[in-house]
Amino acid sequence: MTRRGWRRRLFVGAGVLALLILALVGTANAVVIVRTGDRVADAPADLPHAQVAIVPGSLVRPDGTLGRIVQARVDAAVALHEAGTVDKILLSGDNGTHEYNEPDTMRAAVLAAGVPPEDVFTDYAGFNTWYTMRRARVVFEVESAVVVTQEFHVARAVDLGRAAGLDVHGLAVDDGGRLRVRARELLARVRGLGEATVRPDVTGGPVLPITGDGRTSWAEPARDVVPPGR
Repeated sequence: MTRRGWRRRLFVGAGVLALLILALVGTANAVVIVRTGDRVADAPADLPHAQVAIVPGSLVRPDGTLGRIVQARVDAAVALHEAGTVDKILLSGDNGTHEYNEPDTMRAAVLAAGVPPEDVFTDYAGFNTWYTMRRARVVFEVESAVVVTQEFHVARAVDLGRAAGLDVHGLAVDDGGRLRVRARELLARVRGLGEATVRPDVTGGPVLPITGDGRTSWAEPARDVVPPGR
């Protein structure tokens, strides 16, 4: 075969592969959005009562302040607690090293807002959304929850929460989703659909019922845990 013929075959093959990838991404996104659409609210008044507001972690700064995305999540969770929509708040994030601690930084903000300490739980192994939702069920024995996160993330969080065994609704808060973040989420939904289907094991630990005192979940900054890829 001539060089020109090989190039044509490579071009066609690359085109077919690209179409297959686009089809996979499109299908995964459609499935996740369709099966969570009736469980995502834009306003707190549209939510049913739940045991807990689950706040997935995100960037915290070296100076101990919250990044804009996670600050919006925390503020919305505090408002749900104040309104009586949820009884407790579960702050779940990455504390894989001593130097980086999302849960305790979020907890400080929640306590500063006036939420009683006994109503505030921390999960130090919320390395990704699946870990957060599955550990809420198996470690904290959560049955009903509102996951509080941005619009670009909320469908995947709700879908994984349902796969984890939760009766979960989502509250979409201040968007904050740049184009790059939204594009990454399109791909993350492919992985999320796989996790919702396969339901991989997560890091375990002692059972800390969400109906108890949240202070039992508090700990000193981490035990150098090696997290999986986020």
